[in-house]
Amino acid sequence: MNYSDDDRLRGAKDPEGTWGPVRHFSTAAVTGAWERLLWGDAAALPPWQRWPRLPLRLVYALARDIGSGMLTLHAMSLVYTTLLSLVPLLAVSFSVLKGFGVHNQMEPMLMQALHPLGEGAREVTQQLIGYVDNTNVRVLGALGLAVLLYSVLSLISKIEQVFNLTWRIERPRSVAERFSRYLSVLLVGPVLLFSALAVSASLRSNAIVQRLVEIEPLGFLLHTGEQLVPFLLITLAFVFVYTFVPNTRVRYGPALAGALVAGLLWVGAGNLFASFMAGSTRYAAIYSSLAIPILFMMWVYFAWLIVLVGANIAFYLQYPEYLASRARDLRLSNRLRERLALELMQLVVRRHFAGTEAATEDELARVLHLPLLEVRDLVRILARGGFLVAAATSPPRLVPAQAPERMLVRDLLHHVRHFGEEAVASPEADAEPAVVAVERRLQRTMDDCLGDMTLKQLALETG
Repeated sequence: MNYSDDDRLRGAKDPEGTWGPVRHFSTAAVTGAWERLLWGDAAALPPWQRWPRLPLRLVYALARDIGSGMLTLHAMSLVYTTLLSLVPLLAVSFSVLKGFGVHNQMEPMLMQALHPLGEGAREVTQQLIGYVDNTNVRVLGALGLAVLLYSVLSLISKIEQVFNLTWRIERPRSVAERFSRYLSVLLVGPVLLFSALAVSASLRSNAIVQRLVEIEPLGFLLHTGEQLVPFLLITLAFVFVYTFVPNTRVRYGPALAGALVAGLLWVGAGNLFASFMAGSTRYAAIYSSLAIPILFMMWVYFAWLIVLVGANIAFYLQYPEYLASRARDLRLSNRLRERLALELMQLVVRRHFAGTEAATEDELARVLHLPLLEVRDLVRILARGGFLVAAATSPPRLVPAQAPERMLVRDLLHHVRHFGEEAVASPEADAEPAVVAVERRLQRTMDDCLGDMTLKQLALETG
């Protein structure tokens, strides 16, 4: 049967199915609908299509970060650091717990953490406990003890670096602050964890609780709650890590949401990995005695990947501005950077004259609907030009560096446009004279238009 081009365009079918152009059109239509749902104007969408935008954008951002290799690369680097520092970390924790007489609980805790390894969990746990038992702190001496502590602190430092990258933080903590925080984690963390486990165990053995178990449906509810205890402990541990480790203030709501998702992924991935281990006899045949260490490293990798996914969820929920762009980091054009610099200074100067509390970087980011990193860059540029200064408060609040009626709008724009040129040696030396002449004409035109307009006038204008 012969088909004309008109038949093909109308969507006529050949014996093998729908024509290729029709299938392509359907795919394009679905893609277009998806693009409008995610990135289109929200006002043009019906109400039932607006509410899933944030979760869909969140899933897109996580898939983008994993697909680009950001999360996987960080997870692999943490695996390497974990393998180097795991035994020293357990040795320090063992020494702390031994002072409280609960060091015997470390082996069951390790067994629970390595449960996804199946039968290999016992072997890995026994080897780790054996290494810890053979670590004699008194024999190490001062130098050996310093190396031991350095190995442990380097693991926590690496975790902080990765979390700071997740939260787009460029300023690390000072050495003294890091040392004090890391030691508090090493000394207090194990005690709190095992105290929670001890309280849970004592409640299960309590006589009143035992009587309540015999009463239905209280028995079913208590049994279900007991099954949820590991998940709750993991979730609380994630909340602690997400709020304590990054060098920024993390709100508890986003941290809890990220921790809940990470906890669910941890439990689900652990069950899947345990099922995988149950049928992994062929790996033992291929790798022989190396099978258990290789599978152990695989689980450590997946564990860190889950932790980083939860951290990214907490970050995107705290700063949803980063979900408004397809790219991971927003790149401002020169025109948009100038406009946002003016808007930022306008907000700061308005608060100055209104007598209200000065704004923080977080507040400016929410008002301008900008990612925090871009606001920090603008603040840095304006501070270098003598337009802004951060007050000595916690968190730092931004105020005008001098009287707004003495700061000119044209000077601010000139500074923003030329920022960073000091790193280039003589930028105009090799430029074409005709190009330089055009630039100077543009600068004179802008100066003539703005005149002596001050930032006070800009801030108080309403039109």
